[in-house]
Amino acid sequence: MMLLLNTSKVEVSSFLLIGIPGLEYMHIWISIPLCLIYVMAILGNCTILCVISTEPSLKEPMYYFLSMLALSDLGLSFSSIPTMLRIFLFNSTEISADACIAQEFFIHGFTDMESSVLLIMSFDRFVAIRYPLRYSSILTSSRVGHIGLVFAVKSILLVLPLPFTLKRLRYCHKQLLSHSYCLHQDVMKLACSDNRVNFYYGLFVALCMMSDSMFIVVSYVFILKTVLGIASHGEQLKALNTCVSHICAVLIFYVPIITLAVMHRFAKHKSPLAMILIADAFLLVPPLMNPIVYCVKTRQIREKVLEKLGLKRQRETLHFPCRKLC
Repeated sequence: MMLLLNTSKVEVSSFLLIGIPGLEYMHIWISIPLCLIYVMAILGNCTILCVISTEPSLKEPMYYFLSMLALSDLGLSFSSIPTMLRIFLFNSTEISADACIAQEFFIHGFTDMESSVLLIMSFDRFVAIRYPLRYSSILTSSRVGHIGLVFAVKSILLVLPLPFTLKRLRYCHKQLLSHSYCLHQDVMKLACSDNRVNFYYGLFVALCMMSDSMFIVVSYVFILKTVLGIASHGEQLKALNTCVSHICAVLIFYVPIITLAVMHRFAKHKSPLAMILIADAFLLVPPLMNPIVYCVKTRQIREKVLEKLGLKRQRETLHFPCRKLC
């Protein structure tokens, strides 16, 4: 299981992932909802991308940013859920060291990208509410593209050192990881060499992502200040209603991360099962729920999706005779 390199380091050729401890006999049944979540996440986000790319009426900054969110969710799904399905379906817990390190790079990269997109979307909502008449001139298509490209490059460069810092470590006999997928901090703990560089850089990456959440809070402080300055109560509710989908997406993404961080730091008697379930929810819930939230709460998206599915026309056809009789 171990390969001696031309240096004095020893590289473990594989690691062992875990499913849900104590529920191994139910893994095959757990794989069924997991498969459904995977399929629904892919279909939902691909539907969002298809509708926005083909509908001229949705060529607005808000929907471009929603496309970026859908791409981030697809990246999270593709980089994590297949490994989890392999564990629950086939009890295949072994993963090569290189595959594990590559997986943690993509998971952390797409996580940071989603965090960045949520931050950009909060700025988009602020501009839309604070400067409604100048919204299109401030956030032009080219400017939106440049913003998306800059944040995508930032996410890649931020997590790029992580796999290289893991590769330089020496791994001894410990191989068992704590989750159903590979994370930087989880792999780092298995090293028997000095991992201080990994610890401090991993902390820096985590703080960068947490800073996104702080800037989102600041954005909503300015949004609330702007909304409260609107005279009409109806217009205040209308302005806040445009932020509901984004607020839901922020809560769906950050609540599991913050809960997991608090449990790691402050819980004295933390349940391993609870930790694993929250960690799994962190990767499973956002790709599944974001398309649902935006389809339900955003009228333009909902109407276009129904049109694509042919349901809106059928519903109008069914309701038309009733209106005519009335």
